[in-house]
Amino acid sequence: MALTQRLELKQGQTLVMTPQLQQAIKLLQLSNLELADYVETELEKNPLLDREHAEAEAPAPEAPAEPADAAPLDKTLSEENFGTAADLDAGRDDLYTDESRAERNTPSSSDPPLADWSRTGSGGGDLDDDFEGSLTAETTLKGHIESQLTIAGLPPHQRFIAEVLIESLDEAGYLRADLAEVAERLGASIEDCESTLAVLQGFDPAGVFARDLVECLSLQLKERDRLDPAMQTLLKRLDLVARRDLAGLSALCGLDLADITDMIAEIRTLNPKPGLAFGAEPVQPVVPDVYVRESTDGTWHVELNSDTLPRVLVNARYYAEVNRGARSREDKTYLTDCLNSANWLVKSLEQRARTIVKVASEIVRQQDSFLTSGVRHLRPLNLRLIADAIGMHESTVSRVTSNKYMATPRGVFELKYFFTSAIQSANGGEAHSAEAVRDRIKELVENEADDVLSDDRIVTILSNDGIDIARRTVAKYRDALRIPSSVERRRLRQSETSAVK
Repeated sequence: MALTQRLELKQGQTLVMTPQLQQAIKLLQLSNLELADYVETELEKNPLLDREHAEAEAPAPEAPAEPADAAPLDKTLSEENFGTAADLDAGRDDLYTDESRAERNTPSSSDPPLADWSRTGSGGGDLDDDFEGSLTAETTLKGHIESQLTIAGLPPHQRFIAEVLIESLDEAGYLRADLAEVAERLGASIEDCESTLAVLQGFDPAGVFARDLVECLSLQLKERDRLDPAMQTLLKRLDLVARRDLAGLSALCGLDLADITDMIAEIRTLNPKPGLAFGAEPVQPVVPDVYVRESTDGTWHVELNSDTLPRVLVNARYYAEVNRGARSREDKTYLTDCLNSANWLVKSLEQRARTIVKVASEIVRQQDSFLTSGVRHLRPLNLRLIADAIGMHESTVSRVTSNKYMATPRGVFELKYFFTSAIQSANGGEAHSAEAVRDRIKELVENEADDVLSDDRIVTILSNDGIDIARRTVAKYRDALRIPSSVERRRLRQSETSAVK
């Protein structure tokens, strides 16, 4: 068959993202501090951009209109498939799927050996970037704690409490928050706060989340299995240790001087400020992007924090003046580019503000029970639910909720904190929260009689209740609840029975 040359016409559709649209997408993801820096850079580059001052003497003339065929920005953002813009994604920690990071990182026996469990694509380039970044990034105390929280297996309401407590850590690793005040603000019980704190105090480094020096040293000794009654008595009288009153300590602890000396030497090996072993985290004040206030009629009012928004406008007077003196084609092209860029930046900032309010309002509507009754009433929520409700793409919602904060009567929270995991009903009914499923598993195990329930049997019972859940998920939730396997429970019951006989 001879090779020949010929011309062919083909028609196809491709996704083309203009630099202006990429800019609009990027602005959605930026925090208020990053946005301010970005706008400052644009003000330096673009001579047609000016800061808008509230006390302006006279209104500036309207900027020249953009081409008539330009699509509205809000329509473009709502219809665009941002899933293909991987380089502009909000990041793997902001996609809020229905499973926690620990759940996704637990492969089953049927999974491929090298399955990629990351939340975005599995390309080698992403992994290489993460690896290179990890070599240069300095680990902070809060980042180290957050990485352990993802595998702690806490139920959603306790994980919410844990996030608040983590934000209350100082650089030395001490907890600077009153549990009673946290419980009252979140609408949670003091028991839930105390049990959450107990889990956090078991994290590395030992001694973290202590409320005073005695508790910090006690946690470290407890990890070494050296917190006996004599040591507890010694820790209560650190003032005598400081004065080297060995005789007084010997009388209090009921030990001889040699033992007291050894105990003091062991205390000196402890770290009174365990958090200082990690890099200092840059101090950035948390400024809420939206405020949520209760109206007189009992509804919730969502208001944008205008103080965080940079105000810019297009200097049309300067454009008209310079445009009259432009002679060369390069000068006219440069002015046109500056004008288009300035117009698009102003529109992008306005659209960003509207989108944040729209997303925040829908989150408040979905989580009304939390604002009214407390953290126990958080509803299962994911990106798709918000995206479908407001008519936007999930990636847009992901970017909007990244690095954005909401001030509520119960405190200031990042928007992504309101996204909690859910388990779909087997009969297509209302979704069940992961916390409710964990409590159901715990109840089944506690109420089992002589017949010890296996994980397969629990799956069957839950399926009959309309909860479609896999066996490995039951095992994962059971391990998170620190419930032994059915074999271990059966062996333990048999040993208890033999001991009674």
